[in-house]
Amino acid sequence: MKTHNSLLRRVTATVVIAAGAISMAACGNSEPRSLLNDIENGSVTLGTKFDQPGLGERTPEKEFVGMDVDVSRYVITYIADKHGWDVPDMEWRETPSSQRETLINNGEVNMITASYSINAGRLAAVDFAGPYMVTHQGLLIEADTGITGLADVKDGMRLCSVSGSTPAQKVKEALPGVQLQEFDTYAACAEGVKQGVVDALTTDATILAGFAERYKERYNDDFRVIQLQNPDGSFWTDEHYGIGLPKGDGTDREAVNEALEEMYDSGAFEEIVKDNLGEDFEIGPKPDIGDLSFTED
Repeated sequence: MKTHNSLLRRVTATVVIAAGAISMAACGNSEPRSLLNDIENGSVTLGTKFDQPGLGERTPEKEFVGMDVDVSRYVITYIADKHGWDVPDMEWRETPSSQRETLINNGEVNMITASYSINAGRLAAVDFAGPYMVTHQGLLIEADTGITGLADVKDGMRLCSVSGSTPAQKVKEALPGVQLQEFDTYAACAEGVKQGVVDALTTDATILAGFAERYKERYNDDFRVIQLQNPDGSFWTDEHYGIGLPKGDGTDREAVNEALEEMYDSGAFEEIVKDNLGEDFEIGPKPDIGDLSFTED
């Protein structure tokens, strides 16, 4: 078995860039695809986000970077190595949240790793490997605001999130006195925080950490990420990130789960997170990979 450092080095050499508009459906494929078969045959199509710093992003040089991108590369490389296959070409497909299940079931992608929260509704349409991370709703704020937690979110505070998102719905239900601004993208919300148009961006802490790192690198701005907790210390929300796969006999899912176990146990996931979300990001305990019983709550 190769070390995680060897895997991380090898994955960077096998990526084929595909424009987000390219669709495998145009080639007449309308059935779900077998991940293991396509790895063995030398080419896979992987879904991710193209516009989330730190998670999944296409750079101006048309390179693909981020935690979710690196997790996908690790999984594919691990499976290929285990079976003695060459690491396949990896094409990348942009997978907006509203289209993820359709793209999997139409065979346009082999799998999707894109801040893809596992829930009962999605599990009815596709399979999930994982979870590989549990994150929580938080706030992205300027460091000198004095906000430290949920108790500081007062009536009239201007929060921003993406239209129709789970975090936006949570704010509407739990904090009706807040002025919720719904923008089309998290990037627009982050810029709103920078310009003082809104007081904070709220969504998953992973997404917030990516924007905090980006603004620090580009503008030397000092943003903080606060994970929201209830008075008893429990987190306000839990989001279990998984890898979306077609419904099937479970062979692909089991192979991906095995790769995720090794990713954690080898220390590779800690490296991936710190490289993309910063040294200070708290990963939390290892999830129970393969156990999706939380969707029944």
